[in-house]
Amino acid sequence: MVLKSPGDILISFNGFNIYYYGIIMAVACLVGVIVAYKLLKKIHPDEKSGYVWDFAAYLLLAGIIGARLYYCCLNPVKYFSHPLEIFNIREGGLSIHGALLMGVLALVGFSKMYKINSFKLLDVFACGTILAQSIGRWGNFFNSEAFGIPTNLPWKLYIPLAQRPDALASYKYFHPTFLYESILDLLVFFVLYMFLKFFGVKKPGLVFFLYLILYSVVRIFIENLRTDSVLNVSGVHIAQIISLILLIIGVFGIIFVIKFAKVKDNNF
Repeated sequence: MVLKSPGDILISFNGFNIYYYGIIMAVACLVGVIVAYKLLKKIHPDEKSGYVWDFAAYLLLAGIIGARLYYCCLNPVKYFSHPLEIFNIREGGLSIHGALLMGVLALVGFSKMYKINSFKLLDVFACGTILAQSIGRWGNFFNSEAFGIPTNLPWKLYIPLAQRPDALASYKYFHPTFLYESILDLLVFFVLYMFLKFFGVKKPGLVFFLYLILYSVVRIFIENLRTDSVLNVSGVHIAQIISLILLIIGVFGIIFVIKFAKVKDNNF
């Protein structure tokens, strides 16, 4: 079975193109918010889950801005020379790490504004986010981007010549890393959901920090196969470096949450 993108354009009308990437990202974001809302309502019925819809649009905007600015900062030559291209997100160029940073800051801000426990909000949105990432990776498929090194495996991905790196122009088939990450993200979602179900009430924050750890492990693995790192530091992909930092934060975060929960239980 050979995977092959049908192209990046879903519909073209009077010169205006509607791209698969944009549609998929919109669906992914909507699903992510719905899942977060449902989980907050189910796991923490005492919290004001209805307020999620009040700030959802602002949260998505913050995530998109963070994702785009982060990506552009890693490509300064291109985007600082042509600043108007920064706004052209229909053709891709979003980084999950930038979206994560801005999203976390926005969620903490919204939690204070609407008087919702910050860790509880981060937990449910961690579940929604990883599921959205699983869906969103299919946008890379239609754009023929974020693929891996050449391969002849049965599930290989065909990449058009125009999309191949110059050094790999003679190869036709590559690892479908978008698919690998999509599947792994889905598995992470189920793990996070189970932890949220059993530990979300007594240990708020645990699921969020676990998300940082598990997704970082996934990303470090995937980056070993990808060929399109926008920046390398001493031969190491910048995404792997950031992922390692987030993994460490996640480990210390879980230690903090467990110790804090023990202290709280002892107070009772």
